[in-house]
Amino acid sequence: MSKSTSVVAEGEISGKSTFSRIKEILSKSGPLVALLIMVIFLSFRTRSFLSVENIINVLRQAASNSMVAIGMMLAILTGGIDLSVGSTMALSMVLMSRVLIAGWHPVLGIVVCLGGGCMLGLLNGLALTKLKLPHPFISTMGTQNIFRGICLLLTGGTPISGMPAVVKWAGASRLGIIPVSLVLVVFIYILFGIFLGHTPLGRRIYAVGGNRETARLAGVSVDFTLCSVYALSGLMCGVAGLILAGRVDAVFPMAGLAWESDAIAAVIIGGASFFGGRGTLMGAFSGGILIAVLRNGLNLLRITPDMQTVVLGSVIILAVFIDVVRNGGFTRIRKRTV
Repeated sequence: MSKSTSVVAEGEISGKSTFSRIKEILSKSGPLVALLIMVIFLSFRTRSFLSVENIINVLRQAASNSMVAIGMMLAILTGGIDLSVGSTMALSMVLMSRVLIAGWHPVLGIVVCLGGGCMLGLLNGLALTKLKLPHPFISTMGTQNIFRGICLLLTGGTPISGMPAVVKWAGASRLGIIPVSLVLVVFIYILFGIFLGHTPLGRRIYAVGGNRETARLAGVSVDFTLCSVYALSGLMCGVAGLILAGRVDAVFPMAGLAWESDAIAAVIIGGASFFGGRGTLMGAFSGGILIAVLRNGLNLLRITPDMQTVVLGSVIILAVFIDVVRNGGFTRIRKRTV
């Protein structure tokens, strides 16, 4: 090979690696850039957006959504989905309210909320693995309706107000000007960051999402991993329910309605892939904040609820489209159909 040819080849390799690095940086920083643009736009369009009270309100709203987004991200990492997150959160809250009404200690009520969410999530995992259903879309769509129906049966369709002080502390109190709920979110995200990056089960979750059959051949218990993922998703829904109940000082059976849409949008906007095996907690958190800011901005701009639904639906489609393009999905889809 001549010297000139060698130089060209090295340049091509260097160019490709540089392009790959730029693409990776944009992929990771995309949600933050979009969030910054949205903040600047809303700051000019409405004076109240940057007020301290409004920022605190956005962070409080984002707290519950961010917890649900963790569970959704775990499911998406395995190449699955959890459509029951909103109903799981609502039923966790309702179970807590029932034991509190029965006179149980508030701490035991919190245990029921978290443990109940975990068990509901485990039911999703067992339905998927033991019934050999082809995709969690089916099992979680079924439990979505079952859990919501149980909420309505247990409450008679009416809200239950008056939460204990410890629940209100978790959802509505502040440490200075910082919401306690935000502190809880940061703490839990750190814990899950350690879990995903430094534990065998965390690495198996990525492995199952990357290639399920290869993971199975490598000795990974796929069924156990999937059950663990959906149990953890349910647990995060329980935490989200606890925070929401404390913030609004009430439990209502229709809580979390359509929250799965926000969670999916947050996770995909944050860089996770519907193809599985790819996603970060920082991305999910950034996506969750972005969705909360978007909802808050639409309210401040006095956009009607109907139009807000249209906007958020469009955001989800755009996020999934970006994911398909980012991961060469069109090529992969064509290969599957050949």
